[in-house]
Amino acid sequence: MAFRIHDSVVRGEIDNRVRGMVHGKIWVEGRPDPVVLELQGNAHPDLAGCLLTFTNPRPRVTHQHLDSLHTVQRGSIGDLTASRKVRVFDVPLAEALEMIRRQEKPPEHMANSLYLEWFSEANGRVVIESADYELTISAPEWRMTPAEDAERARQAAAGMSDFLQALTEAIEQHERGQKDPEAKWDEHDYEKLMKESDARAEKYRELLEKYGDSEAAEEIIAREMGWESEAEVEDDDEERMSIAEINAICEAAANEPAPEPDPAREGIDWIRTDDGELRHPLQHRCFESAMRFWHQADELGLKKSDDRDLGQFLFEFQTTSVKLAGALEGLTIGHGHPDGAFTVAYLKRALDHLHKSQAGLEAVALKKLVPEEMIAEARKELFVIREGILKLMDEFRGRG
Repeated sequence: MAFRIHDSVVRGEIDNRVRGMVHGKIWVEGRPDPVVLELQGNAHPDLAGCLLTFTNPRPRVTHQHLDSLHTVQRGSIGDLTASRKVRVFDVPLAEALEMIRRQEKPPEHMANSLYLEWFSEANGRVVIESADYELTISAPEWRMTPAEDAERARQAAAGMSDFLQALTEAIEQHERGQKDPEAKWDEHDYEKLMKESDARAEKYRELLEKYGDSEAAEEIIAREMGWESEAEVEDDDEERMSIAEINAICEAAANEPAPEPDPAREGIDWIRTDDGELRHPLQHRCFESAMRFWHQADELGLKKSDDRDLGQFLFEFQTTSVKLAGALEGLTIGHGHPDGAFTVAYLKRALDHLHKSQAGLEAVALKKLVPEEMIAEARKELFVIREGILKLMDEFRGRG
C-alpha cells in the first residue's frame, strides 16, 4: 500500500539540479524536523535541472501512520512532475459530492498537479499529489536529452513494477492452499478468500491512482491485474449481450420489489429505523454509538486528526459498524438463510476493528483527553457490542 502524505505536507523543497540525483526536504504536520530525500534518478523534463519549492495553503492533517514514515528516505525517484493533468471541482468537495448523489455533474476544470513519487527502502512507494500547492520553480541548470528522458521513464516504470510485484506476491500468498470451490468451506477458508480479495482490491486501487481511467490506462491495468484485454476476447455475437440487453436486465432487477424481512424476527434479526431503513439491531447500536461519541468529541472541541489514539478509537468504532452491516445485511433484509461460515468470517473482521477501537479508547483514557463519564460509557458500549458479536459467531457456527 502506498504511503500518501499530501494532506500532511506543510512545505517542501525538491532539488534535481545535479544530474541523476533528487535531494529534498519535506516538512509534515506533527513533526518538527523535515523528512529528508536522497533519491537516485531524475524528474520529468519540466522539473529536471530545477529547484522546486512548495507550500500547502490548506489545513493540514497529521497522518495516522506518521510514526512509521522514516526520517531519511533513500531509494529511487518514480514520477516527479508539476504538470500532471487532473480534474478539479469548481465547488467545495462536500457540495460536489452532494451533486453527485443527486446524479448531477459538478462543474470542474483541468488543472496542473504536482505529482511526487518515490520508492524508498524504508517505506516502499510514497506519493504526494496536489493541485492546491503553491509552487516556485527555478530556471533549469541543465536540460534533459531525449535519451535521458527515456532512461528516466524506464527507471520509474521499473520502480512501479517492483512495487506491483510485491502486491502480486501478497495476492498469490493468500491464493495458495485455497479449497476447491465445490468443497464445503469453513470460516477459515472464507477468511483466506477475503484476504485475497483485499489484496486484489489494493493492487487495483494502486493502479487506478497511478494511471487514471483513460483507454491507455485500462490496457495497463488489465495487463497488470491479469485480466483478459478486450482485444483478446473473441467477438461472439451469440454469447455477448448488447448494451440494451444489459440495461433491460438491470431495469428489471431495479423494478423487482425488495424482499420483506420475516415479521417474526423483528427486533432479533432486524429493526426499522426512523427513516425507514432496515438494520440489524447490533449493527444499528454500533452505528448510533460510534456517531454519538464522534459528535461528543466535536462538542469538546477535539480534533480527531490531532490525536492518533482518539482518531483510532472513533474511526475503528465506525469501521466496526460498516463490517457488521456487510456481515448481517442479507439476514436483515430477508435474503434467506446466510452461509454460517461466511458470516462468522465476516464477523471476525468486525471484531478485529472493535478491538482496535478498544485499544485506542484505553490510550485516550490514560491521556485524560475526555471526561471519565465518556470513557466509562464508551467502554460499556464496546463491551456490549463485543459480546453481541461473539454471541452471533457462536450462533452461526451452530448453523454449520
